[in-house]
Amino acid sequence: MTPRWPRRRKGGDEAVPAAFDNTVPAPRHGSAESQQVAVGDGGVGAGRDVSHNAFGQGSQVVDNRQTHIHHTPREVTWPLEVGTVPGLASAFQPRSALRDQVDAARAQGSAAVLTQVLSGGGGVGKSQLAAAYAGEALRDGTDLVLWASAVEVQQVVTLYAQAAVLVAAPGTTGADPERDARALLSWLATTNRRWLVVLDDITDPTAIRGWWPASRTGSGWVLATTRLHDASLTGNGRRRVRVDVYTPVEAASYLRTRLTDDEAGHLLDDTVDELATALGYLPLALGHAAAYMLNQDLTCTRYLKLYNDSSRRLHEVLPEAADADGYGRQIATTLLLSLDAAQRTEPAGLARAALQVAAYLDPAGHPYALWNTPAVLAHLTAHRTPAPDAADDAPDVTAEEAEAVLRVLHRYALITNDRRQEPRAVRIHALTARAIRETTPVAAPARLAHATAEALLGMWPDPDVTHPGLAAALRTNTDHLHRHTSNHLLQHQVHPVLYRAGNSLLYAGLASAAVAYWDTLSDLSQQILGSDHLQTLTTRNNLAQSYWQAGRTSEAIAVHEAVLTDQERLLGSDHPDTLTTRNNLAQSYRQAGRTSEAIAVHEAVLTDRERVLGPDHPHTLSSRNNLALAYGQAGRTAEATPLHEAVLAGIERVLGPDHPDTLTTRENLALAYGQAGRTSEAIAVHEAVLTDQERLLGPDHPQTLTTRNNLAASYWQAGRTSEAITVHEAVLTDQERLLGPDHPQTLTTRNNLATSYWQAGRTSEAITLLETVRTGQERVLGFVHPETLTTRNNLAISYWQAGRTSEAITLLETVRTDRERVLGPDHPHTLTTRNNLAASYWQAGRTSEAVTLLEAVLSDLERVLGSGHPDTLTARDNLAAMRRSAGS
Repeated sequence: MTPRWPRRRKGGDEAVPAAFDNTVPAPRHGSAESQQVAVGDGGVGAGRDVSHNAFGQGSQVVDNRQTHIHHTPREVTWPLEVGTVPGLASAFQPRSALRDQVDAARAQGSAAVLTQVLSGGGGVGKSQLAAAYAGEALRDGTDLVLWASAVEVQQVVTLYAQAAVLVAAPGTTGADPERDARALLSWLATTNRRWLVVLDDITDPTAIRGWWPASRTGSGWVLATTRLHDASLTGNGRRRVRVDVYTPVEAASYLRTRLTDDEAGHLLDDTVDELATALGYLPLALGHAAAYMLNQDLTCTRYLKLYNDSSRRLHEVLPEAADADGYGRQIATTLLLSLDAAQRTEPAGLARAALQVAAYLDPAGHPYALWNTPAVLAHLTAHRTPAPDAADDAPDVTAEEAEAVLRVLHRYALITNDRRQEPRAVRIHALTARAIRETTPVAAPARLAHATAEALLGMWPDPDVTHPGLAAALRTNTDHLHRHTSNHLLQHQVHPVLYRAGNSLLYAGLASAAVAYWDTLSDLSQQILGSDHLQTLTTRNNLAQSYWQAGRTSEAIAVHEAVLTDQERLLGSDHPDTLTTRNNLAQSYRQAGRTSEAIAVHEAVLTDRERVLGPDHPHTLSSRNNLALAYGQAGRTAEATPLHEAVLAGIERVLGPDHPDTLTTRENLALAYGQAGRTSEAIAVHEAVLTDQERLLGPDHPQTLTTRNNLAASYWQAGRTSEAITVHEAVLTDQERLLGPDHPQTLTTRNNLATSYWQAGRTSEAITLLETVRTGQERVLGFVHPETLTTRNNLAISYWQAGRTSEAITLLETVRTDRERVLGPDHPHTLTTRNNLAASYWQAGRTSEAVTLLEAVLSDLERVLGSGHPDTLTARDNLAAMRRSAGS
């Protein structure tokens, strides 16, 4: 006897209305820039030597009024430290990976000096890393270690002049600091003495250009720090080393070490990693936070709650008083130190407005193409700070100027702009973004929110499932914009970009995330717009669709029915939104096994959509597709297959062959062929669809996984059992990883794999797996859900194959009762269960009962499926075998 064919997940269900679609082609990715950028600090203020005294021990002024100044050489006592090397911060992290880069770059210098330009924004620890190298050089007995603050070039000249006197450089007079400084450069170039010069926090590459030391003997090297990404800082043997924030491991280690060393290990708890993440792994922020926790005796959990309180400002949660490591500035000041300079740089007056846009988006990055959208260009035009003598009618900001201001912000390490990282080319550190938001005028976020939302919407591809990386970036940026702009996108109406983001989750098959998204948006819409607002009804409908996709069918039906009642009252029965909800309600009925109700609603909706929208409207095509699925579920295969073929012809004409809806329709046609016993045609279509989905959607997309599962089921149906098992096992691994072990699709695949094991004779494995699936489905879907009934039927067949006949009979009798009640007596699945029950009676020696039952089943199969259907033929063969056995 043949068991019930494995149940296969069907797609093609319309998810949400398309009323808010407003897209342009996907943005082009620009070419890669030559240099990556980082975010870092301006150096440690406590270690700067600002002395202007050029005279050292052993120097003598004979007569300041005379032309000749006599310098008396002296014996130099080595080693020498000029300037003050800063002490290392508490719990200093060695940053081994970063040091390896510096050491490798230094080693490549051979006999020539190799200057490392440690580039990064505020607070990333450039100066601390340089101080670690300087400290090691002092301990190793390096002859000269010179630490010069390079914020102003005169400070460098002064320290050079002082060092020239101390090392007795030829030509040093002690009277002319600039001449003495050049004498030091000459001495450094030719001496065999070992030396290290640190130029800390270069702010003017042009001014420092003539003051870079060199060593023709290879005995010395230069280490410079800067937050600038300026090409003039590299070249001539200088190589940039990008200094970023701590790694997650380094950040958590810093917190643990800092608190433990101060005998405050009790403040550590299991949120230490989460706290490090919240602080963006920024050394400056970690140092301030640890000191504040120590001062206030706050655990990681308590401090994290304080830090995440959006009503508190940075100076409250990271106060200047907690600067235990001598950074010398309040954190927001440090992070935005170079903004004024960027604002003055051409194109002048745009840096602040552009940085504000970036600050309200995802710190992990947004697409570069955002800056070419009309909405952002208009926003920059409206919020450009005019020059004092500028005309009132200044021209609009161009795309070229927007690109230029990104390069300016990149150069000053306020953002990272790297088009090689598309679709997250433009990034900003989370703390820099917070500092900007806290200094943005109160009225600005409303205007900024709508301008940026329009820009995101304008670059959203349709369909976006063929651009998964871009879609994910647009979703996270929409989420950050919404969270940071105080619900300005929900004033008067729900901004269309919020619908696009939620629909994108549904189209991507991210059911749990979609439920959370639409649940939150539905609540907000009811609070802000009111429960009868039309867009509130739309958000509730989409919440129901996310329930449906997650397999939470009873919740989906309840919400759909409530929304439908409200829409019919407010909009009327023919409004497109009302028709969409009726269609989606029918889909939920079908998922719940209420097939006859689903067919009745689908037929009515199709008639109304053809009249209201026209026969070729995508929603009308979707209704035809869904009606065909319902016919298939009811066993009305002769009606389902031609309807699927007609839908495919229409959707290919309207949407094109590569549209995701077209692929889903082709997949549904393959399922219809399989249900009709046209197995070879089903396999051919499944394989073609799978190839296209892997190309367009990617191998991990839920629809691709569904097609692979369906292809395996068709292999099973064709008797290609080993191939079916191989594909099912691979799909199950991927679904458990991507969807989770309890997702309805994962459970379906387990059921199908067990059926393949059964067909291969691996009965004990099949039973074990099916018992696990039944438990999961009863918990997730319910005891009489159609999927659960399928698994119970297949488990009974496995018992039958294992010779556990009494258990098989008991289970099949309950499944038959439940299927007759839920699906109806003529449903193919009900007939399959009755066929399997007859086989169990026969195996138990209850031959007359088996023959009587199978005769009734055969009659019903011929009436419902036709005399040539494979199930009908199998039942006929089994009946003949039973009769022969009974006659003998």
